[in-house]
Amino acid sequence: MPTTAALLTASLHEVFGNRDAASRRAAIERVYAEDVRFVEPEGTVVGRDALEGRAATLIGQAPPGFTFREDGPAYVDGDFGLLGWALGPVDGEPVVRGVDILTVTDGLVTEIRTVLAS
Repeated sequence: MPTTAALLTASLHEVFGNRDAASRRAAIERVYAEDVRFVEPEGTVVGRDALEGRAATLIGQAPPGFTFREDGPAYVDGDFGLLGWALGPVDGEPVVRGVDILTVTDGLVTEIRTVLAS
């Protein structure tokens, strides 16, 4: 069973930072519960298919050469985890920063909440 820390990293890099649809879907199946809730400033979606659509939209809106990167340490307390992230050009300043807060049950993410830096 993956650790909460491993799920934080996989969620950021293998799902939201992944431009390849097939490997992104495989990661979604491995990382998230079937009825996962994704809560973000744009709204809430429920389920793997909805989360996949939202992740594809978000990375698709980012210019080529933009990547997600970890922005600080991961914080884990049992079945909860928090990871700061930044989105921007590989060799430049981020244009967006935020924090993902995950709830994990039985080794799968049941909720991911994204809070953007103001």
